[in-house]
Amino acid sequence: AQQANPLLAEDFEAQKKWVDSIYGQMTLKEKVGQLFMVQLFSNAPEKVLDTIPELIEEYHVGGIIFSNGGPVWQAELTNYYQKISKTPLLIAMDAEWGLAMRLDSTFAFPWNMTLGAIKNNELVREAGVQIGQHCKRLGVHINFAPVVDINTNPENPIIGNRSFGEDKENVTQKALAFMEGMHSQGILSSAKHFPGHGDTDQDSHKTLPTIGFSKKRLDSVELYPFKKLINNGVSSVMIAHLNVPALEPDNIPSSLSKKIVTKLLKKKLDFHGLVFTDALNMRGVADFDEPGEIDLAAFLAGNDILLISESVPKASKKIIEAYKKGIITEKRLAHSVRKILYAKYKVGLDDFQPIETTFLYEDLNNIHNKVLYHKLMENAATVIKNDKAILPVKNLEKKSIAYVHFGDADGTAFFDQLNKYADVDRVEAEHLDQLLEKLEAYNYVIVGFHKSNDNPWKSYKFTDKELVWLHEIARKNITVLNVFASPYALLDVPSFTNINGILISYQNSPVSQKIGAQILFGAIGAKGKLPVSIGQQFPAGTSYETKPLKRLAYGIPESVGMNSYKLRKIDSIMNYALEKEMTPGAQILVARKGTVIYQKSFGFQTYEKEIPITDRSIYDLASLTKILATLPLIMELEEQNVIDLNTKLKEILPITKHTNKRNITLKKALSHYARFQAWIPYYLSTMDPETGEPSKRYFRTEPMGEYNIKIADSFYMRNDMVDTVYQTIVDSDRLRKQEYVYSDLPYYLMKKYLENHYNSSLDHLTQEHFYESLGATRTGYLPLQKFDTLQIVPSEIDTLWRNQTVRGYVHDEGAAMLGGIGGHAGLFSNANDVAKIMQMYLNGGYYGGKRYFEEKTIEKFNTCYYCDEEVRRGVGFDKPQLEDRGPTCGCVPMESFGHSGFTGTYTWADPVEEIVYVFLSNRIFPHRSNKQLITEDIRTEIQRAIYEAIDYSRKDGDLVK
Repeated sequence: AQQANPLLAEDFEAQKKWVDSIYGQMTLKEKVGQLFMVQLFSNAPEKVLDTIPELIEEYHVGGIIFSNGGPVWQAELTNYYQKISKTPLLIAMDAEWGLAMRLDSTFAFPWNMTLGAIKNNELVREAGVQIGQHCKRLGVHINFAPVVDINTNPENPIIGNRSFGEDKENVTQKALAFMEGMHSQGILSSAKHFPGHGDTDQDSHKTLPTIGFSKKRLDSVELYPFKKLINNGVSSVMIAHLNVPALEPDNIPSSLSKKIVTKLLKKKLDFHGLVFTDALNMRGVADFDEPGEIDLAAFLAGNDILLISESVPKASKKIIEAYKKGIITEKRLAHSVRKILYAKYKVGLDDFQPIETTFLYEDLNNIHNKVLYHKLMENAATVIKNDKAILPVKNLEKKSIAYVHFGDADGTAFFDQLNKYADVDRVEAEHLDQLLEKLEAYNYVIVGFHKSNDNPWKSYKFTDKELVWLHEIARKNITVLNVFASPYALLDVPSFTNINGILISYQNSPVSQKIGAQILFGAIGAKGKLPVSIGQQFPAGTSYETKPLKRLAYGIPESVGMNSYKLRKIDSIMNYALEKEMTPGAQILVARKGTVIYQKSFGFQTYEKEIPITDRSIYDLASLTKILATLPLIMELEEQNVIDLNTKLKEILPITKHTNKRNITLKKALSHYARFQAWIPYYLSTMDPETGEPSKRYFRTEPMGEYNIKIADSFYMRNDMVDTVYQTIVDSDRLRKQEYVYSDLPYYLMKKYLENHYNSSLDHLTQEHFYESLGATRTGYLPLQKFDTLQIVPSEIDTLWRNQTVRGYVHDEGAAMLGGIGGHAGLFSNANDVAKIMQMYLNGGYYGGKRYFEEKTIEKFNTCYYCDEEVRRGVGFDKPQLEDRGPTCGCVPMESFGHSGFTGTYTWADPVEEIVYVFLSNRIFPHRSNKQLITEDIRTEIQRAIYEAIDYSRKDGDLVK
């Protein structure tokens, strides 16, 4: 008997003793009062709130169902009402997708339809766990969830997204998992709406819907999940207001039917938990009789708790009169009241403790909620069509992508996320012909359909105009549709023939939008399955799992074993740097295990604070150019056996054959172990010694004749100076005493070699070989040719040579004299793009579905062949110092690698902890004399903060506090 009764506590004898004691002291009016659960809006006017104490003290109501309001005020009201109630109150809420279903300032989990698409039921259990934790923290004892209605009718106006779907087994398994999660936190559950509200096209809040199926159909479909949950200990069942002729031929609402409540539920299905009516103020039942009479009929039908009576005083009077007339026996009254008391003991009301309001908001909105929400949405997203494996998007170098926005809700997060992977243009037009004409410039169209995410009842349908436009777009273009709404929206689409790919994201939250974009571009895979049928073409269960392409994903620190709170130290360090004017602004990005978990922009482009730094701001990378442009091309040729690390300069650069550089190997040159001079101030030879200004012998203000090398605005250099730069390098003396000297000079020579080998410019080579296919759309040389000037962060106000603000032109004078394209400097980018290249290295040379290098090639170049206490260089890559901190925080493994740049840039990758760190700034603005960023180790102190934020006590994605 104990196993069959879900209201019994583990300490059953103590529970029974408490119930007997309370029940034995109750008057008849107090017993009857326990049957009522009244509704309260915590944000209601004071005069409404003032009516509740009378219901508690005069009518002894047994419980309160809280609705709209805020959590702190609800907690304070609960404490007060519990204090004045002789018998502790059972507190309930509709929190199907969390407290946010009713309360502001609380967390909203995905709707049931979304959860229904998830294959892993353990994740649904976790949703039940966290919602249960929230209920418990707020003093809520019973959550009227899960909804177990099987939504086989797409036109259902009240269930729809609140259902786990149309497949009875899927609905049942999801409901069981959700229920078990809540039970684990001591929260009572409620299966609703008995005997099944899924196949209706009417709303019982407004009328009495009819369920016209046979007993056989009802037993095999609608009742199926209820039976399973009853057998697994569901705490309560809520009775719907339905007309079910097969079960109740007298046209009585199911909530008032003894045949349905007592004979079917309590006896045939052997249910011993609490039985709730649905709200008695709903028109589906309220129109049936007068207030009071309705309550009496519901109680006589077998319900234990009368939810939201239209009049407790009238109902109490009616039930007491029926008791005195013998219509209601003591046994019948005790049956329900004692069950209610058993439930109150089980949730701890034998020892009520007031709700602590300190940190209530924080506890109801902690980071674990966000981690789980992200995981739930990621696992729900469902690809239902994928012609010729169009998803995920591959071969970015061959794609020109347009985004078309449909729907009446915001899609900004989706569009912004798409642009983290490729250049995606938002295309708009007032007329269809105009739109189609604009789309002719693209070969891949993404249509995002965005509808309100406020609640599950909002409209989810396409407009007639959108249906026509979608048809025409798909008829003339390669088209992918991402639906951020109920999958039922697709029922109105007349044909899917020309739509090449369809991703259903179910909801339009910013997280869902970001995940949708990540799935489209293969950062993560699609895992969900369709929980309802979309006509005959897409039956319930339809699912195309897509394989990730190892592009960067974007998520939450805790999902990859990092601590969000500790990462906030980065903000503090950076704000300190800004306050001390170490740099006007910066971009910082941190990724772990292929997921970007920190990406912020700080400050402004200059100290005038006119243009804020954004994630799309473009910086001069300075020496990061070495490992992001020149080195990968060298690695590529080494892998192709065109060169190797022992290749000598004379073998690839004829100009070195008769110089002291001829026998230097690539290994030594790129490891800075070849005794090159550190740098040569080539530009000084172009200055007029008398005036100290750039000599007119070498420069013009406009391009003309032999003066075509653009250095800066109105500053053109004589063409032959390029050869002079190279000749100066090969003629330069080698250092005698020092073997290890960091030098830019080998990278000048590598640029010359690469351009000679390919007969192409370094800027074109890097785009064609790497950046275009990587989706590094904001990376390249000569950024003014592609980007608006104001998107590019100025480097310095140059008063030595160019006499102007250097913006969009390479800061390094040597690279400038090569036309802005250097092997050692000249590259511009943002943090997001730099991270893509570094992640490609961490992936062992693989990214976005393309293999750029073999893993062994990266290992070969990431080896320090000459390392000792002073030398810390791999082949091209910088490495941690053996003895001192060197270029890092001193807290990274020797396997890690990266580089820093003079302008205030830095990037580092760690294959052990799988971390990519990017820091971009213009610390030399307005002048290079500002070295505070370096002297105070800001970049490496941020690196230290990153490593301090690794949470070794938690497995990736562990959601349990």
